[in-house]
Amino acid sequence: MPQYTIVVCDHIHESGLKILASDPEVEMINAADEPKDVLLEKYIPLADVAITRSSTDVDEKFLAQAKKLKAIVRAGVGVDNVDIPGCSKLGIVVMNVPTANTIAAVEMTMAHMLACVRQFPYAHNNLKLDRVWRRQDWYGTELKDKKLGIIGFGNIGSRVGKRAKAFEMDVVAYDPYIDPRKATDLDIAYTENFDEILACDIITIHTPKTEETVGMIGAEEIAKMKDGVILINCARGGLYDEAALYEGLKSGKIAMAGIDVFEKEPATDNPLLDLNNVTVTPHLGANTRESQRNIAVQASENAIAAAKGIAYPNALNLPIRENELPDFVAPFLELVQKIGNMSAQVLKSGPKSIRVTAQGPIAEYVDSLATFATVGVLSESLADSINYVNAEYVAKEREIEIVKETVPEAPGFKNLVTVRLAAQNGSVIRISGTAFEENLQRIVDIDGYTLDLVPKGRLILFKNNDEPGVIGDVGRIIAEAGINIADFRLGRDKTGQALAVVRVDGTVGKDLIDRLAALPACISVKSVSL
Repeated sequence: MPQYTIVVCDHIHESGLKILASDPEVEMINAADEPKDVLLEKYIPLADVAITRSSTDVDEKFLAQAKKLKAIVRAGVGVDNVDIPGCSKLGIVVMNVPTANTIAAVEMTMAHMLACVRQFPYAHNNLKLDRVWRRQDWYGTELKDKKLGIIGFGNIGSRVGKRAKAFEMDVVAYDPYIDPRKATDLDIAYTENFDEILACDIITIHTPKTEETVGMIGAEEIAKMKDGVILINCARGGLYDEAALYEGLKSGKIAMAGIDVFEKEPATDNPLLDLNNVTVTPHLGANTRESQRNIAVQASENAIAAAKGIAYPNALNLPIRENELPDFVAPFLELVQKIGNMSAQVLKSGPKSIRVTAQGPIAEYVDSLATFATVGVLSESLADSINYVNAEYVAKEREIEIVKETVPEAPGFKNLVTVRLAAQNGSVIRISGTAFEENLQRIVDIDGYTLDLVPKGRLILFKNNDEPGVIGDVGRIIAEAGINIADFRLGRDKTGQALAVVRVDGTVGKDLIDRLAALPACISVKSVSL
């Protein structure tokens, strides 16, 4: 008799369905063709595990019907349609399948690269649709000896690099969050200078979609590129500023672009489609038979393992049933993850070591605190691919030392947590925080500067020589940028230096940071988003 019910909410490859159907302990309900209201009301209450894709939103309505749900498997990479915090509060594990479509995405990138340099789509249409045989109209160029800049050197970017080397290209990688040896061991150059990427003949981007990477290639970056550059994006829509991309293509500054992903999809009315120097595909990066089969097989195997409680591969959250933890613990777990992420944003370099110190009764939970801090640090560079299950394994793989330290008492506080992050470039940051009743989280110390800071929103960290007029100058420059100041916190030390942390309501752009950095009293200025 089946003991576990797995509901398939959206269409997956038949290979996955066969795996589910063949397990005698599993009752599979394939509800992919059911109306969503029927899915929610009739089938989700029965599910021990649900398999979803992008067509089913795991939202408040979904979770309200999830009476016995243990886990959700997102058959793919993106989990934008899954309420992960809501699942965590109910103890529902959220898993994805992050590597099943890696090769498909890599080969799509190479396909667009080749299509751009040889203009295959246009030559194809000219012959097949127009019935014109004019070889002289379609002179392309070769990949050999061209310089390829790769932004983001993870699973996909590194494999693109390997294949580009096989085409005898000169390859340079930019990724501040990796050990440079990951590139140099492949005989690929590594750079910390983004302008070196902008000087390449062809540029391809393979980063997660984060606040830092959205629009990271805009008008300013395109202006620095060489005339006739070729740009490729088979990663995430919005990494290129599409308005700037359009203008660059229209002017001829950008010779060609190969685009598989768009800011808004479906992109049937996107202006880029009107240009004759763009190759486009409708988000086909994962659309290979092998990829879809791999996704379905992995999703189904993971769903069975989760249903049986054997394992939760690629878990993106830690199931926290709040009634099973002391009331004071959960806010500290959330706080230490924020501190870890804030630290990584400030340093913007691959981490070398993460030291987590817990003082007071919270010290009993230092192992969990270290896991959450590690997720916070690594999520800045790895986004969805880092999770509470694999965090310490990934850190070990990247030779990042994790140190856990406990202290019985926390002078001045009942409980205190501290994250000290050391980067590969030698920079270090140390941030401490605490939580009070009703989940009031506070950062109370940054590198020895005493503060009382709520860890949320867009923050500017401005370190300066402590002299008259600096606060006024900072406020004036922010105001001139048309940005409202929501909060201003100041810490001072005994060496004649000060640290201001300014929370603002608007987006902090590079121009604003540059203007603040130009102030004579400025020692350093960083922006953070929590």
